[in-house]
Amino acid sequence: MKRKTARRQFTRFIRDVSEHTPFAKMVLVLIVLWLIFSAGLYFAERGVEETTISSYGDALYWGIAAFSTAGIADTPKSGVAQLIGGIWIVTGSMLFFGIIVATITAYFMRPMQRPHKKIIETIEYNLEQLNELTIDELDLLKETVDTLISHVEHLKEKQER
Repeated sequence: MKRKTARRQFTRFIRDVSEHTPFAKMVLVLIVLWLIFSAGLYFAERGVEETTISSYGDALYWGIAAFSTAGIADTPKSGVAQLIGGIWIVTGSMLFFGIIVATITAYFMRPMQRPHKKIIETIEYNLEQLNELTIDELDLLKETVDTLISHVEHLKEKQER
């Protein structure tokens, strides 16, 4: 039972991240720019003596190493490749770490943007967890539902007037 619940929660988390954060779009932008900058670096380094970037695959690896660790990648030899690499290190690092910060921020700020939806999700979650709730938690849930019902009835009476 717990395994099924954990899988459902993880699935909900993944769906929330993909639907309500910029994660997928930003990763796509990062991948496209990585491919473009790696190609530019490869063409700029092609034919340069003593370069360690002798294939597009090497350039792809360099592109990952450059933006994710900012220091492990070998230095390109030609001036044009160094310029392309420098721009990529700054741009790629900003995007890479920006994806992480933007996703986390958007995910945790989402309940503040749509509190009614968060309330409904919380109620749904609690209903899924009924078998695992303690008596005190069930009492609290009952009080909350009773208050909700009273509030709805009051709103209906007010609306009818």
